[in-house]
Amino acid sequence: MSPATTSLVVLAVTVVLFIWNRLPVGGVAVITCLALYATGLVDADTALSGFGDPVVVFIASLFVVSEAIDSAGVTTWAGQRLIDVVGDGPVRVMVAVLGLCAVLTAVITLNGSVAALLPMVLVLATRIRRSPSLMLMPMAFAGSAGSLLALTGSPVNVIVSNAAVDAGVEPFGFFDFAVVGLPLVIGTVTLGVLLGPRVLPHRSSSQPVRDLGRHASRLAAYYELHDGFYRLRVRPGSPVVGVPASRLDLTAYPGVTLIGVQSAGGHAVTGATPVGDDDVVVVSGASEAVSRLVPELRLAVAMRPITVESAGIMNREVGVAEVVVPPRSPLVGETSFPGQVRGSDLVVLGIRRLGKDLGPTPHELAAGDSLLLHGTWTSIEELVHDRDVLLVDSPDLVRRQAVPLGPRSGRAIVVLLVMVLLLALGVVPPAIAGLAAATAMVLTRVISVNQAYRAVSWQTVVLIGGLIPLSTAIETSGAADLVARGLIDVVGEGRPYVLLVALFALTAVLGQVVSNTATVLIIVPIAVAAAQETGVSVLPVLMLVAVAGAASLLTPIATPGNMMIMGPGGYRFGDYWRLGLPVLLLWLVVAVVVIPLVWRF
Repeated sequence: MSPATTSLVVLAVTVVLFIWNRLPVGGVAVITCLALYATGLVDADTALSGFGDPVVVFIASLFVVSEAIDSAGVTTWAGQRLIDVVGDGPVRVMVAVLGLCAVLTAVITLNGSVAALLPMVLVLATRIRRSPSLMLMPMAFAGSAGSLLALTGSPVNVIVSNAAVDAGVEPFGFFDFAVVGLPLVIGTVTLGVLLGPRVLPHRSSSQPVRDLGRHASRLAAYYELHDGFYRLRVRPGSPVVGVPASRLDLTAYPGVTLIGVQSAGGHAVTGATPVGDDDVVVVSGASEAVSRLVPELRLAVAMRPITVESAGIMNREVGVAEVVVPPRSPLVGETSFPGQVRGSDLVVLGIRRLGKDLGPTPHELAAGDSLLLHGTWTSIEELVHDRDVLLVDSPDLVRRQAVPLGPRSGRAIVVLLVMVLLLALGVVPPAIAGLAAATAMVLTRVISVNQAYRAVSWQTVVLIGGLIPLSTAIETSGAADLVARGLIDVVGEGRPYVLLVALFALTAVLGQVVSNTATVLIIVPIAVAAAQETGVSVLPVLMLVAVAGAASLLTPIATPGNMMIMGPGGYRFGDYWRLGLPVLLLWLVVAVVVIPLVWRF
């Protein structure tokens, strides 16, 4: 069997394994690598080269950049501004979300935009009481169309532009793709809004997301944070020094209620234990009464009331966390009360037991009690690793939804803009720009190293890295020329429009089971060979391949973006073609009509 035939057999087996869908897609990619090496089509270095390919590095870095943008609250801010501008009408929200995804894809590619917008769209769906399944697939498809708005929209565009240079013609300009991309975006958004609700399933998400946008006000109402409390530090020489905590009497100050006393070491002072210097007396009451008490008892105001009305419960620097005391926790049996400081700077705002507020008095904690803690976001995030309490909501998720444009948002936006500028001007290769941006996000502490690792979809990395050697094998083995000659025999010479339709069909069909980047890597040499043999300009042929490569709309494995929405949207494998097929046919018509008008045969 010739090398060309062998490479086509490997391709066919790979496609069958993808359609079979019994093996992980990453596993199929690795098997393909090993098969290429075992059959002698490529050497070991080539078989493994895909995992270090610039395209793979670029995509991996975009996941990190997207995570940084989202964690800094930028996407939350964009979503809130979106609702403020368009309102909460389902149609207006759908159009706005789909348009935003298309524009964002032109900046950070489909994978990055879907990863960044997915949490926001789930929250919006909850807010407008719409099934996420009606929004996520149209969003992903609009993002696919948006990848054709600029050169930076997809690695496919870069591959096609470089292929034009290799073929001896001028590369495509930065916004050349928008000539066909803009009508594709408009058409895709229209079909997503009008046809989507009729053909897509109404299913619940496998990853339900709570709407935490009004988290602060809800917690304040639940824990009845209306009056608040004062923390008053005992100065040396105060008349309360040496007084047993149980005998501390504030009846001389009407309107002031004693909540509790906390020692300088952080423990509750109760019973016959005397109050000492630097201890903290926690009281509630009217500000006028407290103002009279402070100088007379030689106290210093360490903290004023924190209530939802004071706007201090949650902002860019501080926030709140609801925790539950688990069984066998060291906190069980410990005395606590509102106003007590725990750890470095976490303040107890309220305590509830069996759904009832325990009030502003000291109580021994029991398993199942819930506490509302207030402090810096850094201290709150440390509770994730605290085994003494169980967090009710993820602090990271709360901050993303409730505190748009967090303290790191400025750095994240600057890094993103610099990356876009580098990509637009072509100063450095895309992989370098993406890697530099991802590194800058970590170095400027927009995200942590662990967040960066978790942000990368390693399945996507392995999938693309494992299939790139297949493209190399198809080109070097002569399979590309073989397929090109067969294609020309079918469509005939002197029929450029039929050639475009045939190439679109071939690319689109292959693109449903192989990543769009790998698909284009496979089809480009075939398309160039077909154009050269028929005397047709390679520019319209390559632009059509870019459009067809982006039209990965019929299966969840077609693009990482499609994979990302599968679980949150509650989709099944056979759901994608319901909306994807009409969109695909629209793309074919637009491509065949528009492309020859701009790039002549």
